[in-house]
Amino acid sequence: MTKHSSVSQPASHDPRQMRRVLFSSYLGSVVEFYDFLLYGIAASLVFGQVFFANLDPMVGTIASFGTLAAGYIARPLGGVIFGHFGDRVGRKSMLVITMTLMGVASTLIGLIPTYNQIGVAAPIILVFLRVIQGIAVGGEWGGAALMSLEHSTKRRRGFSASVTNMGGPSGALLATLIMTACSTMPEESFLAWGWRIPFLLSAVLVGLGMFIRLRIQESPVFAAAQAAAAAERKSATGAKKPSVPLFEVLRHYPKNVLLAAFGGAGAFVIQGLLATFAITLAVGGGADRTSVLMVHGIGSFLHIFTIPFFAALSDRVGRRPVMISGALAAALMAYPLFQMLATGDMGWVLAAFLIGNPLIQASMYGPLAAFISEMFGTTSRYTGASLGYQLASTLGAGLAPLLAATLLTVGNGNPVWVSVMVTVICVISALAIFLTKESHKLDLDGDRPEPAALPAGSEAANAA
Repeated sequence: MTKHSSVSQPASHDPRQMRRVLFSSYLGSVVEFYDFLLYGIAASLVFGQVFFANLDPMVGTIASFGTLAAGYIARPLGGVIFGHFGDRVGRKSMLVITMTLMGVASTLIGLIPTYNQIGVAAPIILVFLRVIQGIAVGGEWGGAALMSLEHSTKRRRGFSASVTNMGGPSGALLATLIMTACSTMPEESFLAWGWRIPFLLSAVLVGLGMFIRLRIQESPVFAAAQAAAAAERKSATGAKKPSVPLFEVLRHYPKNVLLAAFGGAGAFVIQGLLATFAITLAVGGGADRTSVLMVHGIGSFLHIFTIPFFAALSDRVGRRPVMISGALAAALMAYPLFQMLATGDMGWVLAAFLIGNPLIQASMYGPLAAFISEMFGTTSRYTGASLGYQLASTLGAGLAPLLAATLLTVGNGNPVWVSVMVTVICVISALAIFLTKESHKLDLDGDRPEPAALPAGSEAANAA
């Protein structure tokens, strides 16, 4: 068994540097998801009229949501691209690139001429920039989560990695507040230029995030692994060149990628449906749209704090018990939650949002960053974790709203079949998590080394 170094618990790290790393991961995630989710709000409000003005309004709305899906499809690609270089070059440099890429793409979206100005080139440019957004956010998560995880002591890894996931609801809340404020202007002004303001503000957020990110140090676990690998190559005659991280993942960790994808899908299904489909369902039941958005915002705000709570709990009792409990709770509560939303009664709608995101979804999502990251060895962790996480996101948040809308039509407006879908997916997630090995007490560079160095048939090999 080959061990990379003796930094499995970097307890001697500088607390000031650790705080800077956590803040950098959080702020970077806020910026990335602000930009990524802002697009979804704009797609529902203005893109159909601005970039697909030649189409019927309903068809234009569908087309704008099609561009939204392009970003989710591109996320696994971003995870593979930046995971490769993050495992070969370093975590920090990739995070600088992903933030720059997202900031440039979002700012340019705010500057695209309309369809009436440049014709079909407008939606083409929009789709291209949306794909760039997807690639950027696909690469961002893995690096940010690993920087927090690999700088942390063993007993706080779950909490530290969850700081990245806190950026999701924070970015969503910020995007909602800013776009809502801009939408209060006269409709003609909002459609002409007001919707562009939130995208242009991205440049300011990226500048702030970059200032913090450039001041952090490279992951000590990764740096030690690189130094050990370099020394090994130097001392070995005819040593092989470093392998491609994606090939390492597909060769040694295919089962872990699948378990990560299916294990995380339940959390993303709840997240995706509550962010989109649930709002439509509640409004369709008679609830006021503004009130629904308000209670959704309350749920998102509380979500920011319950994510690290469940992550910290997983540091004490394990990732699997917390996440399996959340997945089974989601399976049991799927039918009641969607029935509560369908009533249109604001009391029930508020209860559904408070139970759905801050409690059920957070119990799965809070430990998820550490859970997935701990499945892979150091020199392929960025690639493996990014691929598993982004596949889970695409399977859950990317496809669930479309499937839910279809099932709602089949059910003549009754969300019972949507509940069945959520129940099935969450049971599958619980089973996938059950099939993994508990990892909250593993040393990142010791208990889960690169699998190629493990003797076949050993207990450690089976765990990897």
